[in-house]
Amino acid sequence: MKLQHIAAFSAEGRGGNPAGVVLCDVLPAAERMQALAAEVGYSETAFAAPAGDGWRVRYFAPGVEVDFCGHATIALGAALARQQGPGLFPLELNKASITVEGHLSATRWGASLQSPSTRSGPVSAPLLEEALALFGLGPDDLDPRIPAAIAHGGGDHLILALNARERLRAMRYDLDQGRALAAREGLVTFNLVHADTARHFHARNPFPFGGVYEDPATGAAAAALAGYLRDLDWPHEGAIVIHQGEDMGVPSRLEAGIPPERGASIRVSGDTRVLREPSIIDSKE
Repeated sequence: MKLQHIAAFSAEGRGGNPAGVVLCDVLPAAERMQALAAEVGYSETAFAAPAGDGWRVRYFAPGVEVDFCGHATIALGAALARQQGPGLFPLELNKASITVEGHLSATRWGASLQSPSTRSGPVSAPLLEEALALFGLGPDDLDPRIPAAIAHGGGDHLILALNARERLRAMRYDLDQGRALAAREGLVTFNLVHADTARHFHARNPFPFGGVYEDPATGAAAAALAGYLRDLDWPHEGAIVIHQGEDMGVPSRLEAGIPPERGASIRVSGDTRVLREPSIIDSKE
């Protein structure tokens, strides 16, 4: 098997969220994939093997398997484009069937994914109170135009929209407390955002459920946010841009295309870059 190291959602050739991509003839045992993901140490590693006309894909964080990961899907689409040429690749996930379109040219390398269907709902008062306390926030820090919500785009994400960029920049939390809260509530990530304009957002995305303090770019959370904005009748005009990772020193850029039908898939796009040369690994060690 070949392990590739690819940063997804890079911004002007810098930053992006590192992902492992392993293309193989047959997926290894789950225990082996989990061990490899822990060894790689990225927030997710995608494992893909041919299946029918597409690919069977599983995603592993260092500590747990997740059903969907946006940035690893972008990295996978880019890897497939480099191996097989630009095109549309059907993907069979644990709980959804999606596609990723990989592109490769003299000037750009990246991919666009179609997320699982989206949905959103309110947050209970006790959960909101506990989440605000986790991040040292109060109700006055929230943007009333975008009420706190549980948004789904392949997994559940708790969206907290802040009314000041400075509050987002100052985000801190306790990893162990965050992990316990996320595990209890079934939250893949906490998605803290600030709307500069109706179509331009800054985001920070803690991922304690996977043992990661913060992700510099999160495609699944971007899809969930975009779907929620559509549910709110937010004036997105069909697309938003999300800047993430800037406060970590890892600038990342995500584009989300939003069709008008409620619940419809979100198209999340981004550029990629190689982090280091691929390495050959044994599937059975």
